[in-house]
Amino acid sequence: MLDAAGHNVTALDMSASGVDTKTLEEFGWLKPGFRNGEVPRKDSLAIFVTAILPDTQHQPSYMLEKFLEKSTSGAEEEQDTAVVSSTPFQLTPIEDLTLLALLNRPGSMFVESLSEANKLTDDRYGSVPRVYIVCTEDILLSPSLQRFMIEQNEVKEVMEIPADHMAVFSKPTELGQCILELSQQHA
Repeated sequence: MLDAAGHNVTALDMSASGVDTKTLEEFGWLKPGFRNGEVPRKDSLAIFVTAILPDTQHQPSYMLEKFLEKSTSGAEEEQDTAVVSSTPFQLTPIEDLTLLALLNRPGSMFVESLSEANKLTDDRYGSVPRVYIVCTEDILLSPSLQRFMIEQNEVKEVMEIPADHMAVFSKPTELGQCILELSQQHA
């Protein structure tokens, strides 16, 4: 959809695609340049979808720690394959959950590593406009926590879709339309 509209799209390797049984050892949810504060000047927009949104005022672990404090599933850092059958994916089709269960591998939320990392800088991370798509049916990263992170950051625009934690599976058309609209408005 975005390519057809003439946009140059980069899909991030989220370190969880493919079949690999090793434990994740990267901050897969945060693009390498962002986590080092070395955002390439060519990035014109950062779109966060029901995701941890770091700021430049705190350690990169701050928002993740807030999530863990508010999490109803406890503060366990490790996840296992049981998570894919739990309620955060209540709107995701069973076929996608089955595939997710087959490809899932152990991971960590990297709280310790992020707490020791350098703060993100206004000069680099802060220079890229950020937008956020709130998934209103996400019960893993609640809409109230998503809005808290938005309030703590300079977010240019906020959109909402009635998706669960895996918007790409539960509401792919709505997510694609939001991303297309955001890319057109902020190009």
